[in-house]
Amino acid sequence: MALAAAELAEIEQVLTTSDAAAQAYLELRRKFAHLVWIRCDASDVTETPFRSFDAFDLHLLDSADHCAQITDDPARATGLVLAKREARS
Repeated sequence: MALAAAELAEIEQVLTTSDAAAQAYLELRRKFAHLVWIRCDASDVTETPFRSFDAFDLHLLDSADHCAQITDDPARATGLVLAKREARS
C-alpha cells in the first residue's frame, strides 16, 4: 500500500507540533496502524532523509520486495523510519 499524499501531510503535521518528540511515535503508530513503523537514532541511518524536522528525520521504507530499503518515492513506501535527532541548541 502506497503512502497517500494526505497521509504524508498528516504525518508531517504531527512531527511539526511543539511536543512532537514526546508522543510522535506512539501517535503515528496509532493513527497509521496499516504502515510499518521503525524508530531509531538518526545516527543509525546513513541515507538522506525524505524530510527533516526539529526532533526527527523521516525516511520512507519500501518493503515490497524481498529486502526492505529506504526510498524517496511515496508511491513505493509501505512504512516509515522515524529517526530521532539530537536536541538542537
